[in-house]
Amino acid sequence: MLSDLQHLELDIPIEVIWDFIRDENNWAPLVPGYIQHEKINDRQICWEFKSDLGVMKKKVSLLIDIKEWNEPARVSFELKRSNEKYLGEGYFEAKALNRNKTRVTGFLEINASGPMGTLANSLFKKALQKSDEEVASVISSKLEEFHRR
Repeated sequence: MLSDLQHLELDIPIEVIWDFIRDENNWAPLVPGYIQHEKINDRQICWEFKSDLGVMKKKVSLLIDIKEWNEPARVSFELKRSNEKYLGEGYFEAKALNRNKTRVTGFLEINASGPMGTLANSLFKKALQKSDEEVASVISSKLEEFHRR
């Protein structure tokens, strides 16, 4: 099992952040390896991306199953593989520090199981560590661009 927690403080009002988060078309393409996504309903998004984990290159389909949508404070979700196997969970939280500044927290926990689970967890860990700062930077840049509209 591996987990990752990210904190960002952005000079952007919390309402602008939620306008951005509300539409998955704004943020889904920002994840490294993104290929495409499809909104199944208000609570589920199917997400396809390519994983490049050294010697293994693979197309991965994940189902994001939203468990809680408590705007403007928290969204929690589960990740499942396309065969409905539980893969992990996470959340996104936003807290207004003042009218124009927001602390954003993101958490993701991956727990791959089965015979390949140990290898998969190890590979996911490398991929997460490599992309954390990149994703945080891209999302904050995109949010700032969105805010200026």
